[in-house]
Amino acid sequence: MSGQTSALRRLSAPFTPPKREPRAPWPPAEWAKRNLFGSVLNTALTLITLAALALTVPPLVRWAVTNATITGVTRAACGPDGACWTFIRVHLPLFLVGRYPADERWRLGAAALVVIACAIPLFRRHTRHAGLSVILLLTAAPVLAGVLLAGGVPGLPAVDTSLWGGLLLDVVISYVVVAGSLPLGVLLALGRRSQLPVVRTLSVGFIELWRGVPLLTVLFMSAVMVPLFMPGGVSVDRLVRAMVALVLFNAAYMAEVVRGGLQGVQSGQDEAAFSLGLHWAQVQAFVVLPQALRIVVPGIINTVVDLFKDVTLVTIIGLTDLLGAVDQALKDPAWLGFATEGYVFSALMFFVCCFAMSAYGRSVERRMGARH
Repeated sequence: MSGQTSALRRLSAPFTPPKREPRAPWPPAEWAKRNLFGSVLNTALTLITLAALALTVPPLVRWAVTNATITGVTRAACGPDGACWTFIRVHLPLFLVGRYPADERWRLGAAALVVIACAIPLFRRHTRHAGLSVILLLTAAPVLAGVLLAGGVPGLPAVDTSLWGGLLLDVVISYVVVAGSLPLGVLLALGRRSQLPVVRTLSVGFIELWRGVPLLTVLFMSAVMVPLFMPGGVSVDRLVRAMVALVLFNAAYMAEVVRGGLQGVQSGQDEAAFSLGLHWAQVQAFVVLPQALRIVVPGIINTVVDLFKDVTLVTIIGLTDLLGAVDQALKDPAWLGFATEGYVFSALMFFVCCFAMSAYGRSVERRMGARH
């Protein structure tokens, strides 16, 4: 009897997989042999890559580091054989915040703290307030940050949006457009799958209209045509018009991304939810959308990265983003001829921002995959 009891205990005990011994790291020579020189093709590609690096890296290091100049305040301090990073250092405030008043730049830090405070739960692996944090980031945080940046309330003097510029403008536009286009895209995706013909037709028409129009045309319409249709004496800030146009434009792309996720959810999920007595809104909010959004995290991150780079097009309607600030600095007669340094700096800043967004998106994918 005791033998049967012990056997039952062994069967009912949770299965514990055997522990694997950690894999010993390969020695460098063995690793190189396996990965770089494992075949004739790998050997040829490795040698070609090494030759290309030998031809390009040393001159780049000499130009960017060894012979570069970062001291001084005029172009006279720059040497002839290296990069003049003095140009970047002198114009760094213009590149980062445009012509935002120096005495009011503390408001930029306060707005950043508001956004970071709302986003902190999203950077933690185990939190109960992730949904609340997302809602705050899409609603309260943009409003509070906008009040801090624009002012016009007691204690905060107004700062005209024409003084906003540089990387600040890219970040502000991208943040507001994502906060507006993601919820609208979700509604359009649900509307496109609706059983109501009117709702489905309107959603399809909206998506196809905005996806079939070039972004440059949309920006020109917001800057030139919209003021012509406004009532007399009514005007809307140019930056606000551009952000509204970008929200509508990107909502169409967000809708298609989310629709792909909705189609990836098995039909039995909503059928089971309906059988439990949930109505349509509850099924979409608590059953379908959480699974769909988990599927389309890579697509959403890709859309956000593309949006951040497309914001540079606002220069054509008179707004001065990072590239526009670089162009302004290059037109200064005292700093002619430093286009390479300016564009290398702007490319590096865009790469850092886009890489950070991609890295965060990958971490979200890993967390959601492990949780489910």
